[in-house]
Amino acid sequence: MPDSRPQPPPPPSSSPGPADPSSLLLCGARLTDGRTVDVRLGGGRIEAVGTAGSLGAGSTRACRARVDLSGYLLLPAPAEPHAHADTALSADAEGPVSYEPQDVQRRATEAALLQLGHGATAMRAHVRVGDVQGLGALTAVLQARRSLRGLAELTTVAMPRVLTGVAGADGLAMLRDAVKMGASVVGGRPDLDPDPTGYVEAVLEMASEHGCPVDLHTDADDPARLARLAAMAGGLRPGVTLSPCGDLGRLPSAVASRTADQLAAAGVAVVCLPQGGCGGVDRRGAAPVRLLRAAGVRVAAGSGALRDVSNPVGRGDPLEAAFLLASRYGLPPEEAYDAVSASARAVLGLPEVRVEAGFPAELLAVRGERLAGVLSLAYSRIVVHQGRVVARTSAVREYCSSAATTELGLPRQGRGDVP
Repeated sequence: MPDSRPQPPPPPSSSPGPADPSSLLLCGARLTDGRTVDVRLGGGRIEAVGTAGSLGAGSTRACRARVDLSGYLLLPAPAEPHAHADTALSADAEGPVSYEPQDVQRRATEAALLQLGHGATAMRAHVRVGDVQGLGALTAVLQARRSLRGLAELTTVAMPRVLTGVAGADGLAMLRDAVKMGASVVGGRPDLDPDPTGYVEAVLEMASEHGCPVDLHTDADDPARLARLAAMAGGLRPGVTLSPCGDLGRLPSAVASRTADQLAAAGVAVVCLPQGGCGGVDRRGAAPVRLLRAAGVRVAAGSGALRDVSNPVGRGDPLEAAFLLASRYGLPPEEAYDAVSASARAVLGLPEVRVEAGFPAELLAVRGERLAGVLSLAYSRIVVHQGRVVARTSAVREYCSSAATTELGLPRQGRGDVP
């Protein structure tokens, strides 16, 4: 089940067996190590990877469908570890944002499809419960999750506002009901509670009772509070995640380093938001990714706000998050992409993906030859979920005829001249 502990992939079968009617052959894809290969998919997994042309006609397994990936780089699919499905696509609303269930469901579904088109085949959505929304927004997002089955994996984090004091009793009851309804992660924003430590204790106790992961919002501006959280979270399974931790980088370097060491020792993961926080326009800093990675903290990257009031131009694009990690924060392209793919999947408790036989067929093909170029110009994309193509985005750039394009023999994508 999503957000559970990852399981190793089973070994590939050595017996050819009958042809799988749902099998798919990806032809001529380029891998990050420079090889050009064919990749055969079946039963939701990668069945075989061979040199280009080796898995086509005359091979022991026939494929019903083929996709030509010549000119594409084939990658493990990214995942989105930090989305806000209930507020997504609400920036252009006239007047107050509607939280009517049908409106939330429509926005959540459209947002998930946008993120799927970018390549994310799994998403974790933070949904507020209590206050005005009650459980209506969560009900709507869970309905969106059901309608997306087979296209993408959408899991939900229940986020109550207050969990301590007299007002907290209602929040605790709401959180318990949210878990029973199907919220698979418990979280919230302890910084907004009158007793942040008590809030964390309540969430961790609820998570331990139900065997749920924990995903908490925090600006990470209080090192003493983070130290207490790390002490409480240590050993909790299936895990604790903090995000976006934008103020951690503003602490004195020695304090930030000590805090990072404490989070690493407790096994707490951090999801950074390279394009800025999701709580308002005044929260644009990102977590100190290199410091956290050096301390041994698992760091993933998310997109955060998708065209809501806190970021009206948010794209919800994992490759943009990776681009920003590389261009703004100095990570090599390979490490930047890992933050939105392998590390993001690990934070979500999903199995590892490699372009190798036996691994889940969760893949993204992007037009380009190398990862750096893909992060720079990620226009055309083909998304594979559970072994089948679920989304395509095509972009064609054309230029009118000129000496610059004809005499130098520069590559062109268009079929003819621009009128």
